[in-house]
Amino acid sequence: MKEQAITLFANYAQAIVFLHVLSAIIWIGGMIAIRLAVHPTMQSIDEPKIKLGKTLQLMGKFFNIVMPFIFILLLTAIILIFAMEKSPELQMKENIWMVMTANFIWMYSKRYKAQKLFEKGELPQAKAMVALIPKFLLPLNIVLGLIALWLGVGLRGL
Repeated sequence: MKEQAITLFANYAQAIVFLHVLSAIIWIGGMIAIRLAVHPTMQSIDEPKIKLGKTLQLMGKFFNIVMPFIFILLLTAIILIFAMEKSPELQMKENIWMVMTANFIWMYSKRYKAQKLFEKGELPQAKAMVALIPKFLLPLNIVLGLIALWLGVGLRGL
């Protein structure tokens, strides 16, 4: 596997780094846009059922959009880990992406469960299920993503 990753990186370094950075930008940029622009705007909806329904719909669409980019990010990260010289920054960066992925899976699960509760008409339970996402889980991933981007820029020697 290591030899294959090194060969892939040797032949396609620019494409691999491009896909890695693009995936990070889409994932982190999307989270920032949702948390700082879309979420506050959604709070202006007065009807609780409509607000929760639209919030769940928005999260579902966003999660489905970023899932392929998370996969690409992790795949390119594996190639980069094998192809680059090991460093504490590289290890820290990749650990951050793994924590972010686990957090994403938790958010996805909470949203999925909330959607099922919403469909049953259990609005207070559905709202409680997703309440942690905009307050803590999404901001956590934004901060971790920005740290990982910072470390990635440093690894590229800039």
